[in-house]
Amino acid sequence: MNVVFNIPGQPVPKGRPKFARRGAHVSTYTPAKTVNYENLVKMAATQAMAGAEPNAGPVALSLTLNLQIPASWSNKRRAMAAAGTIAATKKPDADNVLKGIKDGCNGIVWRDDAQVVRIHIEKRYSETPGVLVKVMTAGGEAA
Repeated sequence: MNVVFNIPGQPVPKGRPKFARRGAHVSTYTPAKTVNYENLVKMAATQAMAGAEPNAGPVALSLTLNLQIPASWSNKRRAMAAAGTIAATKKPDADNVLKGIKDGCNGIVWRDDAQVVRIHIEKRYSETPGVLVKVMTAGGEAA
């Protein structure tokens, strides 16, 4: 089973849990920006799966993170970034974006993100920000 879908907009890294004191108790919550992005991932994944069951075996995941080119850059620098001659070495960290996407795909594309056995991530600048997600069946048998 191969699934390909696009998550529109600037990639959002998974935020660390936040803590709030409520009287004598401390509660933990996920930042709203992270929750909103994971919901966007779920929506895009659900649309791509078109009612198919989540994959039960090992999968390979490929992500292409297309980051917005900073508006403050000159036209020459923007063109170089779009052409790929300027590497996207700024935030967000690719591994933090990966966490949010894996969590958003749980129960939709695969049963659990522990099934992801191979990962390829590319981070680059683009005029249209978003994440291209490719999920392929990986060889082998599930443990």
